[in-house]
Amino acid sequence: MNVAFEKPSLWHRVRPVFSGFDLPMALILMLLCSMGLIAMYSSGYDHGTRFVDHARNMALGAMILFTVAQVPPQRLMALAPPLYVAGVLLLIAVELFGITKKGATRWLNVGVVIQPSEILKIAMPLMLAWWFQRREGQLRGLDFAVAGLLLAVPVGLVMKQPDLGTSLLILFAGLYVIYFAGLPWKLILPVVAAGAIGITTLVMSEEHICQPGVDWVVLHDYQKNRVCTLLDPTKDPLGKGFHIIQGMIAIGSGGVSGKGFMQGTQTHLEFIPERTTDFIFAAFSEEFGLVGCLALFAAFLAMIYRGLVIAAQAPTQFARLMAGSISLSFFSYAFVNMGMVSGILPVVGVPLPFISYGGTAMVTLGLSLGILMSIARSRGLMQR
Repeated sequence: MNVAFEKPSLWHRVRPVFSGFDLPMALILMLLCSMGLIAMYSSGYDHGTRFVDHARNMALGAMILFTVAQVPPQRLMALAPPLYVAGVLLLIAVELFGITKKGATRWLNVGVVIQPSEILKIAMPLMLAWWFQRREGQLRGLDFAVAGLLLAVPVGLVMKQPDLGTSLLILFAGLYVIYFAGLPWKLILPVVAAGAIGITTLVMSEEHICQPGVDWVVLHDYQKNRVCTLLDPTKDPLGKGFHIIQGMIAIGSGGVSGKGFMQGTQTHLEFIPERTTDFIFAAFSEEFGLVGCLALFAAFLAMIYRGLVIAAQAPTQFARLMAGSISLSFFSYAFVNMGMVSGILPVVGVPLPFISYGGTAMVTLGLSLGILMSIARSRGLMQR
């Protein structure tokens, strides 16, 4: 008796790779990538292959996303301690043997030049989520203290390079994990109150603390200059304040509906510095106005909300903490970038996710979203 077996179609062979992917998150991601390509085509019109390179970086990020999404969260959790230790050791190696550019020692030559601090953007929340998973059901004050120490070591090493922007992103990613793990509000509120008092004092005493010869113990001189420039960029409009002033002009000139695609004068007359990287939001705002900005805000908020939904439905403590941290990290990136471009925050060199040009940032985003999709897939598999 002959039995004929039909050869499975290509879709049936590929389908397991996509099984369990969170469709709303995938659609939001495609929307943000489309916005990024549109913004890059206009702002990078005279940068040769910048648009093509941005699309290539997105394709690389997508490949990383799909690859990481196939790894179960349990295996990702097992990678946390060695990845964290490797990241910290590489940061120490940067301190000893690192490459210095423009006064900052952030890179290490290991055959290829790498920036180890990027590893900690993923390794830090992984490690803390691993720690709290191990301590699940018996959390004490000492456990939060250990978590704080695990967080302080890489943050301190990155700040010493110095790299304020990256150290803040690592700090926020770790703090989100600690918060979702159940840090008591009685410990959170004093820190928030102290921060509010500190910022108020800084603004009110700007004329005194920004005088030449006044040293800030915590920050480097260039970081002090960035804060003082933020408080009053008009003191050096053609120097340190140029970035902030031109960004604010571009955002304001966009009005409600913008000047139109490829019609941004601040962008195309090259008044906006770093218009394809850190300040691409200014170029986007000029051409698409308030309407375009609100659409971009809505897309980021939708991504954050969907990520938090995945976190709430995660099957384990580790998965819940990682999904929550990754979701709020998108808020950190977007808030810091948009804040520094619009003159609310000091310029610290943080890219706008999916919009700014940068291969390293896209790899980090691919890893983060891959972990998020892995958690979404594990949730879907358990519900079957």
